[in-house]
Amino acid sequence: MPTYCKFETALDILVGKWKPVILLRLFANGTMRFSELQKAIPDITKKMLTQQLRELEYHDIIHREVYHQIPPKVEYSITAYGQRMTPLLQAMNDWGVAHIDHLNELYGEEPSAE
Repeated sequence: MPTYCKFETALDILVGKWKPVILLRLFANGTMRFSELQKAIPDITKKMLTQQLRELEYHDIIHREVYHQIPPKVEYSITAYGQRMTPLLQAMNDWGVAHIDHLNELYGEEPSAE
């Protein structure tokens, strides 16, 4: 591959168990508080959610808004730059749906996640 190929850069932002799930929630729901994200993704730990949000914030995919009040309030939303990922994520979702259909045609049932 040519040296200018930065496919790995895109994968670094998207790959992982939780980043796509976090992005899906934020794209679907708009702005969400940390506690809302925790409730929407019950299997994620607080530490992991914090780490993944920080990484997405670093890459300017999400925006973190801190409201200095008591109790403190933090909200997360997709940035304008992050919105540019919409066609990519939609294409990946569409391919995933088509792949499941393809496997159903081959094997007659949805494959297990083993």
